[in-house]
Parts: sequence; C-alpha cells; structure tokens
Amino acid sequence: MRDAKPQIPDKLYFKIGEVAEIVGVKPYVLRYWEGEFSLVKPAKTRSRHRLYRRKDVQTLLQIKRLLHNERFTIEGARRRLKSVVKDDRKPSELAFTDRAYRSVLVRVKKEIESLHRLLS
Repeated sequence: MRDAKPQIPDKLYFKIGEVAEIVGVKPYVLRYWEGEFSLVKPAKTRSRHRLYRRKDVQTLLQIKRLLHNERFTIEGARRRLKSVVKDDRKPSELAFTDRAYRSVLVRVKKEIESLHRLLS
C-alpha cells in the first residue's frame, strides 16, 4: 500500500519540530538538507530558531520522496528539483481577478498575523 500524503496544517510558518513530524525525519536531517538543497531557506527569529514556510515544507516532502522512495542520490535529487523549479517559472496564463487579489491579500494578512504571534 502506498504511503498516504502527509497533511500540512493550514499555517504559514512552522517550527523545526513540527516540520520534522510532518516530513517524518529527525530535525538534524532537515538541517542537513538545508545545507544540501538551496531551495530550502527557512527564516530565523532573533533567537536563531528556524521558521519554515509552507513552500519549504512542500519542498522538504519532495526531497524526502526523491531520496527515500525514488532512491535518488543527493546530487540527483538536487538536479531533479532544479528542473521542476525551472518548469514552474513559466509565466502564468491566468489573469488575476478581483477575487484572486482579495484571496492573496487575505493570505498576506494571515501571514502577518501569524508572524506577529510567533514573535510576540
């Protein structure tokens, strides 16, 4: 049976322990992957605690899948991720509507509120 896709909670920022649990690896593995994969760049608080964004968690799940399930080497996984990022950079054909702008603004507001709570 295939592994169920991990559910990422509806949050904007995650601490390293939360990410380790979601991805299913130890925190030291996440720190190692940070050094090996330039796409993973968590923010750091003044006290040097890592804050991962949803995008980082998704990237880490891809890294785990490539390394553990598909048996890529670190270098092979790095190349695969770079090719995926290039494909994702193609200009979008969808025009933003008022509804889309509102959705983005609501998300930014939630992100700012989440940051404020974390830093308080």
